[in-house]
Amino acid sequence: MAIYHLSVKSISRSAGRSVVAAAAYRSGQELTDERQGLTHDYTRKQGVEDAFIVAPDGAGWAQDRNALWNAAEAAEKRKDAKTGREYELALPAELDAGARKELARDFARELVERYGVVADVAIHEPGREGDNRNHHAHILTTTRTAGAAGLGAKTRVLDVASTASAEIEHMRGVWARQVNMALERHQVEQRVDHRSFERQGKEQEPTRHMGVSATAMERQAAREIPGRKPVTDLGKRNAEIRERNRVLEAARKAMEKAQELFSGLEKKARLAVGLARKIGQRMEQQREAERQRQELARQAEIKRQQDIRAAEEARKAAEKDRQKQLQQELGQSLGRSRGRSRGRDYDNGPDMGF
Repeated sequence: MAIYHLSVKSISRSAGRSVVAAAAYRSGQELTDERQGLTHDYTRKQGVEDAFIVAPDGAGWAQDRNALWNAAEAAEKRKDAKTGREYELALPAELDAGARKELARDFARELVERYGVVADVAIHEPGREGDNRNHHAHILTTTRTAGAAGLGAKTRVLDVASTASAEIEHMRGVWARQVNMALERHQVEQRVDHRSFERQGKEQEPTRHMGVSATAMERQAAREIPGRKPVTDLGKRNAEIRERNRVLEAARKAMEKAQELFSGLEKKARLAVGLARKIGQRMEQQREAERQRQELARQAEIKRQQDIRAAEEARKAAEKDRQKQLQQELGQSLGRSRGRSRGRDYDNGPDMGF
C-alpha cells in the first residue's frame, strides 16, 4: 500500500554539518566545500536514481550545484547558522520511475514558488538490505531567497516557532494531495493521509523515529541473521508497537466485516419488510376489489329480482285488466244478445185478428 512520509530538518553548523557535504552525498557527486577547504566525493555512491535542481526564474546560476551550496555557506556568518533545509519524502512504489520523478519535481516547484528558494532534488532507490518499496527523495533547499544576483533575504517562516509548525503542516498537506493526485492519475486505488492516527480517528500507535545509528545497527543485524528480532531498544519498541497495531488493525477489520455483514442483513431485512408490506397492500387491494365486485353483483342481483317482481306485477296487472276487459266485452255482448231476442219476440207475436 502507498506510504506517507514527509520530514523536515535543518542543516546546521552547530551540529557540525556542511550543506555542501549533504548535497554531495544526496546527489552522489563530488563537491568542494570552499569554506572548509574539503572535497566530498560520493561519485561511487550507489542508489542515486536521479538528481536535479529547481530554481526561481532568473536564478540560472543556481543550476551549478557546487556554486549553489558554496554560496549558501558563504552567505552565513554565524557559527550556529542554518545553511540548508532538507525535506525527505517517501515516493509511492506503485508509480514508475518517471512518475516518481515528476511527483518529486512538482513538490520542489511548490517549495520554490512558496518560499522563493532553490530546491536540489535527489531521488534514491531502496537500499539493498531494506524495504524494496522504499523509494524516496531528498530535497535540499536554501534558507535564503534566490534571484539573478544570488542569494537574498533569510526565509524566517520555517525558523520562527510561531509559524514553523503551521507552515510544515501546510506543506505536509500539500505533499499528501500531490501524492493522491498522482496515484489517481495512474489509476492506483490507494491513498495517503498526512494527518496523525489520532487526527484520523484511528487507534493505531505511531512508531518511534529510529535515527541513522539505530537503523544501521538493525540493518547490520538483519544481514548477519535474517529474520532475527530487533537488537536496539528503539527497534524492540517499534516491533512491539507494530504488533499492537497489527492486532488493532485485525480487530478493526473484523469489526468492519461484522458491520458490513450486519448492514447487509439489515438491508435484506428492510427489503423483506418492504416486500411484505407491498404484498400485504396488494392483497388488501385485491380483497377490496373482490368486496366491491361482490357488492356490485349483490346490487345487480337485487335489481334483477326487483325487475322480475316488477315485470310479474305488471304482467298480473295487465292480465287482470285483460280479464276485466273481456268480462266487460262479454257483458256487453250478452246485453246486445238479449235486446235482439226481445225484439224478435215482439215481431213474431200472435196475430190477434184485430
